[in-house]
Amino acid sequence: MKTSIATVSIAGDLRDKLTAIAGAGFDGIEIFEQDFIAYSGSPTEIGEMVRDHGLKIDLFQPVRDFEGLPEPLRAKAFDRIERRFDLMEELGTDLLLVSSTTHSESLGGVDRFAADFGELGERAAARGMRIGYEARSWGRFVSDYRDAWEVVRRADHPAVGLILDSFHTLAKKVDPGGIRAIPGDRIFHVQLSDAPMIAMDLEYMSRHFRVMPGEGDLPLLDFLRAVSVTGYDGPFSLEILNDQLRGSSARIAALDGHRSLIYLADQLKRAEPARQITLPDMPPKGRVNGVEFVEFSASDAEAETLGQMLHTLGFERVARHIAKSVSLWRQGSINIVINTEQEGFAHSSYVMHGTSVCDIGLMVEDAGATVERARALGANLFAQPLGAGELDIPAVRGVGGSVLHFLDTSSELGRVWEAEFKPVDADVAASPTGLTRIDHVAQVMKHEEMLTWALFYTSIFEIEKAPEVDVADPGGIVHSRALQSADGAIRITLNGVDTHRTFAGRFVSDSFGSSVQHLAFATSDIFATAEKLAANGFESLPIPTNYYGEIESRFGLTSDFVAALRAANILYDEDGAGGSYFQLYSRPYGDGFFFEIIERRGGYDGYGAPNAPYRTAALKRLSRPAGMPRR
Repeated sequence: MKTSIATVSIAGDLRDKLTAIAGAGFDGIEIFEQDFIAYSGSPTEIGEMVRDHGLKIDLFQPVRDFEGLPEPLRAKAFDRIERRFDLMEELGTDLLLVSSTTHSESLGGVDRFAADFGELGERAAARGMRIGYEARSWGRFVSDYRDAWEVVRRADHPAVGLILDSFHTLAKKVDPGGIRAIPGDRIFHVQLSDAPMIAMDLEYMSRHFRVMPGEGDLPLLDFLRAVSVTGYDGPFSLEILNDQLRGSSARIAALDGHRSLIYLADQLKRAEPARQITLPDMPPKGRVNGVEFVEFSASDAEAETLGQMLHTLGFERVARHIAKSVSLWRQGSINIVINTEQEGFAHSSYVMHGTSVCDIGLMVEDAGATVERARALGANLFAQPLGAGELDIPAVRGVGGSVLHFLDTSSELGRVWEAEFKPVDADVAASPTGLTRIDHVAQVMKHEEMLTWALFYTSIFEIEKAPEVDVADPGGIVHSRALQSADGAIRITLNGVDTHRTFAGRFVSDSFGSSVQHLAFATSDIFATAEKLAANGFESLPIPTNYYGEIESRFGLTSDFVAALRAANILYDEDGAGGSYFQLYSRPYGDGFFFEIIERRGGYDGYGAPNAPYRTAALKRLSRPAGMPRR
């Protein structure tokens, strides 16, 4: 599979873009006119620089408003393209994109357009060039690939072919099935991009909201399956016009882009096994059976405070690492690890972020296969020296520089607790509170990173993404997206922030990018759990009385039920389909980390988003005042 990307898709000057594109593993580029106009070198020098990076210029663009013009505009349009041919010769590329016209003086007419392209094909062929015609979804006369193909078919010239763009087809909700009837040798280039499925002017969406394949909602696999049937063997190229990408890291955008293409190609290979798709084999998506452990990095003093907090939650310190200053706390199937080592990754994490979650262990079907898929999709592998008796647990880097370890029960990795930890007598007997498992992990990041991490998770694991929702915070908006498996065994919420004024944004700022802001533990009886927590000395987050009056009227709750909620500081939500959700929070710890205890009833599958403004305001009231040093 030949991969390509338009230079307009990422930020930086042309040299920076080429370095990022080559480093990500692309084979070629589409070069935009403004990129080399803004660069100080000549077109010849630019072509040499591209090739020095190991890349090929697959396409030169754009040319707009060419076809159907009356004289003298028609002659001027041909002259304009002849000058493009001059540049293309110097750059060392042979394919020019011409997009469908929006010109107010174009006369229209399929035969007129075909005649223009027939003549242009003659001129192109005389100079060893080719012309690719693209239907823009807002074109004045041609806005559908089927009409563009009819123009190309009638032009009937070997130097004139079709350029297909997934956005212009799918965002307009045109059936891609008709692509199957187009001969593959008449398709000169294929461009791919995704987009959110929202009502918006197509031109505006195209210029500002395109995203990498897999980051939006368009049915790209359907589009690609139709293309594969034609026998097309040219490059698959990304053309991503997005305001966030224009201001973000070129390296990260290029890596995301390459991952998205490989992920899409892998889906195509599995959907169309009979097609010859040149792509290295990789294992299927990893099935996650749950969060096996969460590891905190801490100092000795802060580990004591964290341990006390866990004790009030009903956890007991049950084991200690055979060689390291690492302790294991457990309740139900929840394993919490506290690492106070003075060297190694956890210590580095503590120095950077303070007491924080540095590592998450996922129980998967096959740990080796999962890490191999992650590697094939561009994830950064993680390893550190092993001590005597330690297992070699495969791992990759995750959000905020944290680590994801993969365990399974079909290998020795399933006995990590027996192999690496030795039991200890509890300092003080714990009183369990009914917590059974980790329901979800809430990760925070800059808003611009959300697409990156959603693609990371959904391309590697068998999890799906829910629609993004905006959560109100007294200091601004937090963008939230849930990722979860079909059976709910793994749930992760990604929370993107634009400002440090929000509670989540301040956590990112104060902790220097720590990834996990809270852990949610499940219980089967939240009222019984709340009672046991109180007996343990757990201090729950105080919720204003006005909140309970509001939910009583909104949901038609009985006064006794609301009184029980209020007495325990439990928040409540319903999904309208018989499901209900109960939430109980701890007070904030450190830079704004907190615990959540939840109960789901009747198939409720959400996260209590309507309660977020009340919870956030309550947490803010108890947080360290802004400007006060954390140490």
